[in-house]
Amino acid sequence: MMKTLVSAAAVLIPVLLWADMLAQARPPIIDMHLHARRADYLGPDPPPMCTPFERMPRWDPSHPIATGLTFGDRPPCETPIPAATTDERVMRETLAVMEKRNIIGMVSGEPGLIATWKTVLTDRMIAGLDLSLGGPSSAAHRRAFSVDDVRRLLTSDGFKVLGEVMAQYDGVAPDDNRLEPYWALAEELDVPVGIHLGPGGPAEFYLGTKGYRARASSALNVEEVLIRHPRLRLYVMHAGYPLVDDLRALLFSHPQVYVDISSIVYTEPRPAFYRFLQQIVEAGYADRVMFGSDQMIWPGIIEPAIRVIEDAPFLSESQKRDIFYNNAARFLRLTTEQIARHHAM
Repeated sequence: MMKTLVSAAAVLIPVLLWADMLAQARPPIIDMHLHARRADYLGPDPPPMCTPFERMPRWDPSHPIATGLTFGDRPPCETPIPAATTDERVMRETLAVMEKRNIIGMVSGEPGLIATWKTVLTDRMIAGLDLSLGGPSSAAHRRAFSVDDVRRLLTSDGFKVLGEVMAQYDGVAPDDNRLEPYWALAEELDVPVGIHLGPGGPAEFYLGTKGYRARASSALNVEEVLIRHPRLRLYVMHAGYPLVDDLRALLFSHPQVYVDISSIVYTEPRPAFYRFLQQIVEAGYADRVMFGSDQMIWPGIIEPAIRVIEDAPFLSESQKRDIFYNNAARFLRLTTEQIARHHAM
């Protein structure tokens, strides 16, 4: 009997050690900007995505923009990443990357699709509610919710984050009176809010989003909101790129604000993105920067986005861990039990 126990231990101990080493080799990542999207979110034949774009598009307005928007005489990257072809593949392929890299995602979308994703992603998912004000400048897939709708979804339907707030696409400033009841509600409920301030797609206005304005990307656009609602937990999605001076002014004056680096982390040429992020870090705000991918229908972009941070030569290992996990855990006010569970996944 003793010999059997010793033999079993000899087998079990290396297995447990290997499992522990494996867990240590993939510490958790919180992706503060994932989306539950349908495969036709951008139309029936969506384009592939570059990680990064090596050059940005140009347009000769003597041609229709749908055919005249060009990247010149060669593709904008050597290995574009294709979009997932079905709703199921968008979800399953996103989950596969999340499991591989031990990602917990703030996944936002409309309630029906979020409910489907929650049954599959389970503990890897923090549900966020996309918010648009609708109207003629808003894309058809962006649904408007009343304040009463939002209250119900945040209090009884399992949504933990109000965001992505996409008012910039609607041509609505953050301090517009139409948004005021939503800010008041988020402050009342102590629900984190993520607002889009930064780039949309290239040529966003000309391709149909008539309310979008590049000047509205400034992070300073949320300053009056913060003054009216000082207990609001708010993070600036896309970090107000590329207006880094405005962002630094906001972070200095409003120390409760965090940012995510979604989309720009993988779409922008690395030298440009690194200069932007390095200015934020060197100014003393490395502990308020959170990782985000902005994965919509291209699950293959998540790992390249992670590698951009892993490879950043100006970040220490502790700063990388802060960006990947610790800053978001603090912003979301995760409990010690939740943090322990993430590290054990």
